Amino acid sequence: MSTINNKEFKDVKDDVFIDKLEKVDTFSDEQAELDNIETTAASKAAWLIAMTVSIGGFLFGYDTGYISSVLVTIGTSLGHELSTSEQELVTSITSGGALVGAVFAGLVADKYGRKMPIYAACVVFVIGTLLQAAAFHLPQFAIGRFVVGLGVGSAACICPLFIAEISPMRYRGRMVAFNNMSVTLGQLIASGIGAGFAHVKGDGWRATVAIGGAPPIILAVLLYFCPESPRQLVAHGRMELAEACLLKIYPTSTTQMRQAKIRSIEASIHEQTGSMADESLWKTSKRIFTTPATARAVFTACAIMAISQLGGFNTLMYYSATLFGLVGFSNATAVAIVVSGTNFLFSIVNLVLVDRFGRRGILKVTVLGMAICMLIAAVSFHYIPINAKTLELTSNVTGWPAIMVLICIICYVAFFSSGVATIAWIGTELIPTEVRAVGTMLNTVTCWSTNIIISSTFLSMMKGLTPSGAFGFYACICSLGWVFVMFCYPECKGMPLEAIREVFQRGFGVRYSKQWQKENAAFAKANAKGNVNFGH
Repeated sequence: MSTINNKEFKDVKDDVFIDKLEKVDTFSDEQAELDNIETTAASKAAWLIAMTVSIGGFLFGYDTGYISSVLVTIGTSLGHELSTSEQELVTSITSGGALVGAVFAGLVADKYGRKMPIYAACVVFVIGTLLQAAAFHLPQFAIGRFVVGLGVGSAACICPLFIAEISPMRYRGRMVAFNNMSVTLGQLIASGIGAGFAHVKGDGWRATVAIGGAPPIILAVLLYFCPESPRQLVAHGRMELAEACLLKIYPTSTTQMRQAKIRSIEASIHEQTGSMADESLWKTSKRIFTTPATARAVFTACAIMAISQLGGFNTLMYYSATLFGLVGFSNATAVAIVVSGTNFLFSIVNLVLVDRFGRRGILKVTVLGMAICMLIAAVSFHYIPINAKTLELTSNVTGWPAIMVLICIICYVAFFSSGVATIAWIGTELIPTEVRAVGTMLNTVTCWSTNIIISSTFLSMMKGLTPSGAFGFYACICSLGWVFVMFCYPECKGMPLEAIREVFQRGFGVRYSKQWQKENAAFAKANAKGNVNFGH
């Protein structure tokens, strides 16, 4: 670990900035012990815990993924053909339920721990699935979609947070990325099953929905064997259990290392507040908006989440079969599998790259790629003969523009999945410990509120603005997102959660984090070499 030499910064006039850099890079013996625990081999148990919790991500993906195929195969199963507004209703109402579920999970996560909201999500997943599979009328189906949304929102809020808190520093990006990969796997499997049951006579879509009831039962059983987050245990004064959890994650660590880690967590929690467990929700929420550094951290996380949703990706997940049918593909449900497959494949790419190249660098490339793809798709739609009022083709010949739209959408999904899709959830690492649950709740609420906007307006925008106008709008959002990343998103790769709070003490911390990465390059390199070693 290098120490900052003030002579190297003689041209820097801001003494406060220098002081903060020196604070990060001047280590006491206790800090050295803390660093040592992060360089010890992480256990396979840490990965098994992350994989178990990531089943919640799979549920998220499956229950948001099957609606695309259901919309084109449901027919008159609910009593009549669904209108455009009814399709938007049953699609967006899940996002509404997810918003409520995220709020619930964020409110109880600090007081009752990270596991309880996940158990609650499992219960409502099963109930919502049964309601949908047995529905013969639109109101019951819509209620089922809303109830499933409650579970989706709770899982989407807590699972990445839980994984980030149990992850060793050098694996944190990858472990949270694994959760997102589980989301994309769920979407891919949902698309495949939906395409398969599309050819089953009768109500084959009911089987597609019903299958989603099995994973939450599996998650509830396996979660019983997982420990609570060590940071949550420390917040509640359960130090022995916290040390036992750290021993499970770092099996070759010494008692001194684990005690140093606990003291670091405790100091982080008590730096600005007495105790997460005792502090009122109002006081915690107020802290976010009255503490400038905390406000900037939460805003940055929420802004990246908003970009991931408003950029238009979920229109492709929810309406991919409808969209590809619109541009002339005869087997639209099968073509939609290509989108889900691309999404899954490139989530693996992110899993491999996110801790190596960092969050900021990946976002700079991928968000710009998303903007370019949407722009080309918008231009291509201009040459496809579509009736803007009915969203039906006026000619059977679509030619190259339809192929170009398909290519652009696939490339867009590749950029999205390898970048902002995962990093938007990794963004919880930016939020200080004492407000992380509530901050993560706000991040998840941002996800689902913007998701509601997109899913409930897509078909209407296609009619009102024309397909070219709708995709041009998404291109503008992606372009604005790229500008935000360039000027406001700091690189926190390899930084301990307890140290990230320093990043936003001065502005958005882009300069500070860049200097931290430079000064700690040797330490980061040592950690990278340690990635191949696992304790048993």
